[in-house]
Amino acid sequence: MRRVKLDRIDRRILRDLQNDGRMTNVELARRAGISAPPCLRRVRALEEAGFIRGYHADINPDALGFGVTVFAQVGLSSQAEVDLRKFEELVNSWAMVRECNMLAGEYDFILKIVAEDWDDYQRFLTTKLTAAPNVSHVKSALSIRNSKHMPGVPIDVDSPDIPESLEDDEDDEDAVATVARR
Repeated sequence: MRRVKLDRIDRRILRDLQNDGRMTNVELARRAGISAPPCLRRVRALEEAGFIRGYHADINPDALGFGVTVFAQVGLSSQAEVDLRKFEELVNSWAMVRECNMLAGEYDFILKIVAEDWDDYQRFLTTKLTAAPNVSHVKSALSIRNSKHMPGVPIDVDSPDIPESLEDDEDDEDAVATVARR
């Protein structure tokens, strides 16, 4: 995705949708200070440009019986690109792994894994993770509690980087759609 500078309205739309993805377009438009039709065009342009990757519900893991969250630091025997990609493909097939990040430093990856209980995690660890090709070592850290959960990124609505931004003119569909073409 090519970097595009967004105007204040775009950043406001992104911030508000990040905080509440179920917000109606009418409410979103009201908060952004524009009418509903151009707001919807802007949202669609932001989606097409890749700024908005999707929408989801924030599910409580405990309510579904996933009482354990573990962060597993994984070291691989080989860091050749083909081996890194094979590991990532394998990780993508494991539903218990909710996040996978490649790291620089002592470990190659950190995985966020949810399990029903500690025994469930240990079964996953011994039958899948440590048994995976190219895995040389795993260090597990059990999460005691999560005191902050803020998905997404901080969005500064009042950021001064306005050049090359979308036009503020509500009726100019071409200007609104430029974010999707850049």
